[in-house]
Amino acid sequence: MGKLKSVVIYGARGLTLLLAVSALSFALASVSPIDPETRYRLSHPGVSDENVEKMRAYWGVDELPVARYLGWLGGILRGEWGVSTSYRRPVLDVIGVRFKTSLLLMMTAWALSGLLGFSAGCLMGAFRGRWPDRIVRPVCLFLCSVPTFWVGLMFLAVFAAGLGWFPFGLAVPPGVAPEAVTLGQRIHHLILPALTLSFLSFAGLALHTREKLFDVYASDYALFARARGESDASILFRHGVRGALIPAVIMQFGSFAELFGGSVFAESIFSYPGLGAAAAAAGTGAADMPLFLGIVMFSACFVFAGNLAANILTQIIDPRTREGANV
Repeated sequence: MGKLKSVVIYGARGLTLLLAVSALSFALASVSPIDPETRYRLSHPGVSDENVEKMRAYWGVDELPVARYLGWLGGILRGEWGVSTSYRRPVLDVIGVRFKTSLLLMMTAWALSGLLGFSAGCLMGAFRGRWPDRIVRPVCLFLCSVPTFWVGLMFLAVFAAGLGWFPFGLAVPPGVAPEAVTLGQRIHHLILPALTLSFLSFAGLALHTREKLFDVYASDYALFARARGESDASILFRHGVRGALIPAVIMQFGSFAELFGGSVFAESIFSYPGLGAAAAAAGTGAADMPLFLGIVMFSACFVFAGNLAANILTQIIDPRTREGANV
């Protein structure tokens, strides 16, 4: 009964979130200065007035905003997400192809930031107040304050333009057929965008882990361990890592929103053909509203899935956090 109640609660929350996101994004798109007729004429030079009228009828340009929203939402629920005006393909097809590329980038950056952030946090916690802590902590504070695009531009200037170690962008070498691209070439093109995106959450996770280890070292059981003659390193590996690892994992699962938002900048800087770059193009120069709204809805589902995984993981690890649990 308790599990069924949790499923109902999470389902209601997800449905409410998606409805709110759909209404807000559609309202903002409706009041934007982009005129669909103008964009259609620009993207289809020489189009006849008859086809323009068909386009207006298809998009319901002359209908009330509420009627247009309900029509669009009904299409979303039926799986008809519209046709991208940039790619001339169904929106779901474009999202599916682009998301495969973005998923590899985001998961690589997610794993890198988790490993590097947790390791740096353990290093600062184990050497609290000493030179490793005094060096790494300011670096983390600095990285917390710099935007993703600045990190990406610096990587491009130093490692691509200056040293020539990595390509300037794209997911594969230009002019090479997809079936001829090797795994090494894909990894070579992936490294700089993944490092840029991993820096988004690396520093925050490191500082969070550092504070958790401080709590462990200040606890009564750590004091008891010292009284038994255990060293700081022994306390770190026997108690500290286990105590700090769980909050770090939960924090990583809860960072999907930052990950998706950061991918928009990282993919745009490196011309990486993923979903983030498609969202940036659809919302700016191309003004591809069907694709842009589709990506907004898809990203809301992606972020909700990450937060849901973090909540479920928290409740599995610590049953006291379950709703209605008697603490």
